[in-house]
Amino acid sequence: MTTRRISVFPLTGAIIFPSMQLPLHIFEPRYRDLVSDSLARDRNIGMIQPKGQGNQPPLFNVGCLARIQDVEALEDGRYNIILEGMQRFSVVNELNVTTSFRQVEAELWDEDEANDTLSLAERASIEIESRRFADAQGYSIDWTAVSQLDDYSLVNAIAQIAPFDFAAKQALLEARGLSDRADTIVQLMQFFGRHDGSEDRVTLQ
Repeated sequence: MTTRRISVFPLTGAIIFPSMQLPLHIFEPRYRDLVSDSLARDRNIGMIQPKGQGNQPPLFNVGCLARIQDVEALEDGRYNIILEGMQRFSVVNELNVTTSFRQVEAELWDEDEANDTLSLAERASIEIESRRFADAQGYSIDWTAVSQLDDYSLVNAIAQIAPFDFAAKQALLEARGLSDRADTIVQLMQFFGRHDGSEDRVTLQ
């Protein structure tokens, strides 16, 4: 693994995978500073989830390094950016810095899942469960377009955008191997895709 210093954006419920994209609206001063610094350097930002609330909560151990692919700088200092995932990383330790944003020493994962494929049964299972989950939640999906996605894009797109809680999102981010992630997604959709009978929303009850 390669070790490097990464400026991080802790954001609950937001994950990104290599080759996937994530749009973000940046308005907090410290994260405006982060984007400004990133644009002046290598355009890289580490997306990672915090464990809890507050100004300086502990961080989960695994995040994903991303690159700013597109940026819109607004007149009041805010930014609209689009990130593209590059490589997952494990935090070695958090650095003591004077910047308004947090920085970590991290080990980049040596991985290449882009060529991984699912078995026919695994592919059918995730497509069937996705349809059931989407129908239950009232989502409108272009299933023709979905069927044309390769296994890698399908699994990671679902993992990134599905409305699971932060712990489930983290489990998906940390899953090594496309088959394991696809299986976890199927289990999560079965678990979360229940309704409480009074409101049209996902529930754990």
